[in-house]
Amino acid sequence: MAIIKPFRGLRPPKKYVAEVSSRPYDVLNSEEARAEAKGNEKSLYRIIKPEIEFPVGKDEHDDDVYEKAFENFKKFQKEGWLIQDDDEMYYVYAQTMFGKTQYGLVVCAHVEDYMNEKIKKHELTRRDKEEDRMKHVRVNNANIEPVFYSYPENKEINKIVDKIIKQKAEYDFTTADEVGHHFWLVSEKEDINKITETFATFPVMYIADGHHRSAAAALVGAEKAKQNPNHTGNEEYNYFMAVCFPDNQLTIIDYNRVVKDLNGLTPSEFIEKLDKNFLIESTGSEIMRPKELHNFSIYLDGKSYNLTAKPGTYNDNDPIEQLDVTITSNLILDEILGIKDLRTDTRIDFVGGIRGLDELKKRVDSGEMAFAIALYPVSMKQLMTIADSGNIMPPKTTWFEPKLRSGLVIHKLD
Repeated sequence: MAIIKPFRGLRPPKKYVAEVSSRPYDVLNSEEARAEAKGNEKSLYRIIKPEIEFPVGKDEHDDDVYEKAFENFKKFQKEGWLIQDDDEMYYVYAQTMFGKTQYGLVVCAHVEDYMNEKIKKHELTRRDKEEDRMKHVRVNNANIEPVFYSYPENKEINKIVDKIIKQKAEYDFTTADEVGHHFWLVSEKEDINKITETFATFPVMYIADGHHRSAAAALVGAEKAKQNPNHTGNEEYNYFMAVCFPDNQLTIIDYNRVVKDLNGLTPSEFIEKLDKNFLIESTGSEIMRPKELHNFSIYLDGKSYNLTAKPGTYNDNDPIEQLDVTITSNLILDEILGIKDLRTDTRIDFVGGIRGLDELKKRVDSGEMAFAIALYPVSMKQLMTIADSGNIMPPKTTWFEPKLRSGLVIHKLD
């Protein structure tokens, strides 16, 4: 059973929400955050990217940077830019992008569910990144940003959400990237109890995005439990904030690859080597979008090719071997180009599909990269099958859009 609870959210008043809210800490660098926060003292970047309060070049992992996050967090509350709700509740958070809206519930997930793997992962985490977020949670004694979860679509939850969204939204605004953000309070006891009870029937939930934030939030909660001699299990630190979406509403987009060189091969020699494992069709000068699983587009030397993996080169009965990232990693990047480790090899870079296929073409035509591979996106079904089987996806496999907006609501751990 998935254990969740409502919480007293710390939120900006309506008039400040567009100024306070921000993109997640990990989708932009310090200089981009500095530029976005310029002239806006209420920007959440001053808490989640506090290095922008220091001269350019400041190490974001210095102790005084974390201290600045806490100082600013206190200031936001003192100035009334963040105010805590009087009652525990859930929240509905919806996002509209390209004419499609997805509806999530903001809840507190349970630390023990993470530790006991009832919250399923599909990516490896790095200890240094976990520790960075753990320091941020510790110093603020809060989950400033939510994690992004999914659950198998459920009619009871749909009914409650459908009822809530007929009411006037608490927040309703559109950001510069043309994503609409809509936010409602779920304050009626009957609805709150029904949500809690229904989630308790789910055997598991799935991390869609935010593996490092999930790990950090759960590890700090477990740490606090150990440090408290009077621990009962009911303390607020036993929970962390998540936005949970039904699996049938989420969109995973493509996550593509660009490579710096052809490992000493000429373009024609490279294409010749591809012929061993792929059916190849020349498609002119414009890179095409792959049509289905095991179909790929590559672009090099001003030319585009459609590749289809030959039968026998993949195993559709294995959740990892069937992935197109596995096929390209094994049969192109490793076998032909000698790229063994996607995490560490500097010859490869990754381009989220939100940037479009033109970005791949641009990076090759500029001479920065030798060729690009466009992949068909992974499905939620594939993600959940891999998570259920205890496997881990290869690096840079999933790209979810739209990203959650940070700063709509915060969970304090006391």
